[in-house]
Amino acid sequence: MRFYTLNLSEIEYLKNKHTHRDLTSTNHLLPYTTINFQDNEVWLLPEFPSHSELALHPLYSEPTIQKKNSKTIFKLASEGINFYFPPPNHNFQNNSELVSIIKKRQLLFDEIPFSMEEIHVHACHGFVSYSPGVMKGKEKGSGEGGQLQCKRCGNRDPFLFGTHDCYRCKEKCTYCRSCLMMGKVSTCTPLCEQRDGSPVHEVGGERENRPHVHEMAWSGTLSFFQQKASDKLCQTIEAFLQGTNEKDTFLSWAVCGAGKTEMLFYGIQLALNAGLNVLIATPRTDVVLELEPRFKEAFPKTNVQALYGGAENRFAQGELIISTTHQVLRFHKAFDIVIIDEVDAFPYTADRKLRYGVDKAKHNRSLTVFVSATPDEKMKRAAEKGEILSVKVARRYHKHPLPEPRFQWVGQWKKQLERKSLPVPLRKWLEGHLASRKQIFLFIPSVAIIEKVMNALEKELRTEIESVHSSDPDRREKVMQFRKGVTRVLVTTTILERGVTVKDVQVGVVGAEDRIFTESALVQISGRAGRSPDCPRGDVVFFHYGKTEEMVKAVRHIKEMNKLGEAELREERKGE
Repeated sequence: MRFYTLNLSEIEYLKNKHTHRDLTSTNHLLPYTTINFQDNEVWLLPEFPSHSELALHPLYSEPTIQKKNSKTIFKLASEGINFYFPPPNHNFQNNSELVSIIKKRQLLFDEIPFSMEEIHVHACHGFVSYSPGVMKGKEKGSGEGGQLQCKRCGNRDPFLFGTHDCYRCKEKCTYCRSCLMMGKVSTCTPLCEQRDGSPVHEVGGERENRPHVHEMAWSGTLSFFQQKASDKLCQTIEAFLQGTNEKDTFLSWAVCGAGKTEMLFYGIQLALNAGLNVLIATPRTDVVLELEPRFKEAFPKTNVQALYGGAENRFAQGELIISTTHQVLRFHKAFDIVIIDEVDAFPYTADRKLRYGVDKAKHNRSLTVFVSATPDEKMKRAAEKGEILSVKVARRYHKHPLPEPRFQWVGQWKKQLERKSLPVPLRKWLEGHLASRKQIFLFIPSVAIIEKVMNALEKELRTEIESVHSSDPDRREKVMQFRKGVTRVLVTTTILERGVTVKDVQVGVVGAEDRIFTESALVQISGRAGRSPDCPRGDVVFFHYGKTEEMVKAVRHIKEMNKLGEAELREERKGE
């Protein structure tokens, strides 16, 4: 897309000349007002496609425009040109659906289900503004002219930019390959965002649309240490509301099955009733699908929206947003409280753009809450040194210890799978639990061996078996069938290492020596077992062809948390 630029005098000249001809269509191209128009600013007049009605407007035949060369928004921004957008025209009857879609977001024209003409009309009346999708940075060492950066995902890697002949701008166009799966951000594509004319956002201040009281329907009881963690989070949010918080980061470090979600309920209710915008972001779609019904049940009168790839409406607005970190990339300065569940999970830890997206989604002043059973060493040290606020819960809500994994050597298990047979220890373990009517999570290191594992299982076991992986289109349904007890053995990659709860499930890890099974992954996988107070023990086995340091560290981690949990129980008894 290309734009002509008009300064204040040119706009006034064109408006005076064309107002008597067709005021309506002129106001579809030029700003309805030039109030606060600065000398160093220009108005962006789109070069509409030839088939557009607005492209035939007599305005485009004016010598003022004919003598100009249209340019991409990237070139204009690179030249240091500032853009003017008017304040909202509250006498203009806007398209409420369009305004709702772009609210708190930065979207491409192609993502908005309305014509370019209608979007620009809203820009003329102060409800939409444009910004470059790709810009040149000004960092040291970035080379002449600066290093390219995608403004949606933050990508700066030259190898993750591509170039193609663009039919829109009719020249070589550079685009970001890092977030290409969400739509092409290029040097000629503006990002559209809302202009609502609101004053500078003030946390805890008066809001134009103060929300209703958010009632919580959850009737459960927090354990002693869940309550301590919940209280500390509420105190932190209260300090944030009052502007007295010294730190803007809070870590909730709680073991798998501690009831981390329930610990968040009261803090989220406090934030919502104070009029704050709350986001719960998590790296995995499965976790979003797990959290959505729980929060909808806990807050039945609150508009809770879940955003993930494949969701029915990825642009829905809600009072409480639960989203994958990929979908968060579309938000811009939208949230006061950002809760990142499973902060240590792949792909969040490995993908810089997801962390950039979360930072971009925050208001200038915000509070970030990290939730994890396995925070990385850097975050642990920051918590221990008091650099970030933190709370630790080392005992599950039902007060039983974490199941401690045991090691089982199975020899060259890959060769046995080639012969469609299971290692004897693994087969006996499976048969024993199935005979006791137990369900089994069987974790494997990669999608590549799923078929071989399934062939061996189906040959040697007579039970209902399924497999899932990250790109499985039926993953949601298969997990649901497992939860219902229809499926007895679910073979899975690490995609289900966290966020999925099944009562009385037993856990086996085949090929636990594989490098995909880090300490964090193995701790999370082990945490699938023993989560129910009715069946708190569970069995966890690492089937391997040689113990690794990560396996040993995972078991040590779990044992240490169990020791801390015992200390917590003693403290609780003293407080009774």
